[in-house]
Amino acid sequence: MTDTTLNIDDLIQHRRLLMVGGKGGVGKTTTAAAVACRAADAGRKVLLVSTDPAHSLGDAFAQPIGNAITCMTENLYALELDPDEEVERYLDKVSAQMRRFARPDQFRELEKQLRLSRQSPGAQEAALLERLSQIIDDSSQDYDLVVFDTAPTGHTLRLLSLPEVMAAWTNGLLRHNHKAKQLGKVLDHLSPGKDLDSPLQDPNQHANQNLDPRSQQIADTLLARQRLFHRARRQLSDPHTTGFIFVMTPEKLPILETRRAVDSLQESGIPVAGIVINRVLPDNVEGAFFAARLATQQRHLDDISQQFSKLATLQITLQEDDVQGLNAIRKFSGMLSQDM
Repeated sequence: MTDTTLNIDDLIQHRRLLMVGGKGGVGKTTTAAAVACRAADAGRKVLLVSTDPAHSLGDAFAQPIGNAITCMTENLYALELDPDEEVERYLDKVSAQMRRFARPDQFRELEKQLRLSRQSPGAQEAALLERLSQIIDDSSQDYDLVVFDTAPTGHTLRLLSLPEVMAAWTNGLLRHNHKAKQLGKVLDHLSPGKDLDSPLQDPNQHANQNLDPRSQQIADTLLARQRLFHRARRQLSDPHTTGFIFVMTPEKLPILETRRAVDSLQESGIPVAGIVINRVLPDNVEGAFFAARLATQQRHLDDISQQFSKLATLQITLQEDDVQGLNAIRKFSGMLSQDM
């Protein structure tokens, strides 16, 4: 394997945001819970957030968590984001905002479209993105570290790409209406390269001064939302505050998926901290069956070493029993030390 061992304790002490992801079924929820538990035991105040619709975080701790922050033990708090609840919350917020801008006859049609959009493709991702961004934006005031147990890899990649997509969509929507030309000028600086934390300004003679109050409200609402998305994206892209930990098993399909995911994140500027290789068979197993499995596993470990030679890795031995409950998670977290 690579000579560089993934130092979880260093990440715990020096990062504010850790994302744990990978192919479904490789143990990422257990790993995320163990990382959060290890950080909490080290004295950091930690929020552990699951964006996975499977709600397996509560199963890992053997206690209900749900879509409200729950104290698990000293310094450790957990939250399971429910995609359906987030869609309802998100659309209720949109409806309240649109009610201020639309005429009564327009609002009835808008409400109809909102009802239809509850089941539309991307609705959950958009709602989760806004909640995720808000958590990232607010967390520094209340927590030392936020650990995200993310949904399977493809979902996470879509989630991380949405700020740029939605910025382009917002600009296109506004420019579609010829009456919104001045408003479109105000929103020119929504592109990802601009400073979205600066006061609302228009490079073309402050065109926002010509907006009517309703258009100004729309501009203010959209700009506030876009600034939130880009602040979250900027933090996700900062290697000094953020790290993405992949969890995989020494098997062919997880290797292939992790390779694609690492490439995609690196192309998007998301810092990849390293890889946890879970469920590695110990060398002392006996019998012809396990001898064959060990030989296959070694080929996969050699492949991992070659494909991910520039990334730090950490091997976790296959456990004798399921990791469930706080005590079992604490025991598992002890295996995250590079001294093991």
